[in-house]
Amino acid sequence: MKLFSRNKPKIKVTTVKKDSFSGWIKCSKCGDLIHKQELEQNLNCCPKCGYHYRLSVEKRIELLIDKESFTELFSDILPADPLEFFDTKKYTERLEEAQEKTQRKEAVTTGFGKIDGKDTAFAVMDFSFMGGSMGSVVGEKITRLIEFAVENKLPLVIVAASGGARMQESIFSLMQMAKTSAALTRLHEAHLPYISVLTNPTTGGVTASFASLGDIIIAEPEALIGFAGPRVVEQTINQKLPEGAQKSEFLLERGMIDVIVPRVQLKEKISFFIGMLSENGAFKKPLKKDLTEKLQKLLEKAEEQKISL
Repeated sequence: MKLFSRNKPKIKVTTVKKDSFSGWIKCSKCGDLIHKQELEQNLNCCPKCGYHYRLSVEKRIELLIDKESFTELFSDILPADPLEFFDTKKYTERLEEAQEKTQRKEAVTTGFGKIDGKDTAFAVMDFSFMGGSMGSVVGEKITRLIEFAVENKLPLVIVAASGGARMQESIFSLMQMAKTSAALTRLHEAHLPYISVLTNPTTGGVTASFASLGDIIIAEPEALIGFAGPRVVEQTINQKLPEGAQKSEFLLERGMIDVIVPRVQLKEKISFFIGMLSENGAFKKPLKKDLTEKLQKLLEKAEEQKISL
């Protein structure tokens, strides 16, 4: 028997905290600590400064589309590798990695649903899928959705989040800009409203094509919007850009976008614009057609008066 002895308690070392303080993150803008649950409950917006973090496709649909009303379209269109592109790895490998990471086949989800009871053609881009880049499949799905809207006389809403055209598809990617903008011309000729929602970031070929062609262009606060990024622009023009250049607030002052809407008010505003553009006759009664009909009636009346004389 030892004179001086004691039983040492067993100390269990854990690497993950089990208490309520786990899951804290530091806000990218204000630097305050936010709990992950609090951030999610606030639509991925900082409750202190309002900074808007990215929102997943599922959360975006849940935010904007009425519950259980969304039906996905064109999910069977799959990307290919026509150029057999290879940089540090094969394009096919990059696609497989992106598909496994996001559990999605491409960088855009298209379909239709109801926004406050209003039937709407709807698309949302996924930045986590290869930076939301626009390849031939993204362009094709957007184009088919526009054609679906024309055929069914539906308003169109597209939520953009993209780094631009997909370089692995080269000219095939660039051709989508012409295709989507031509389809939007047909939507306009059918007098159907298109509301474009720009989120952080919306750049490159997506901005240059369908994202900047909306009848109403909405942006979330402090979203980066432009063609090339600020660093590339500065290197090209050899000048320092103004403070906040290419952010939503800067572009609103210069007329590139129509309104900045916080995420919590986004569905309400989109619903308002759909109603305003559709129900007050702005799109229901084509002005050109009305003028043509009136002119025809005047000509007929003049002809009748001439005959009677």
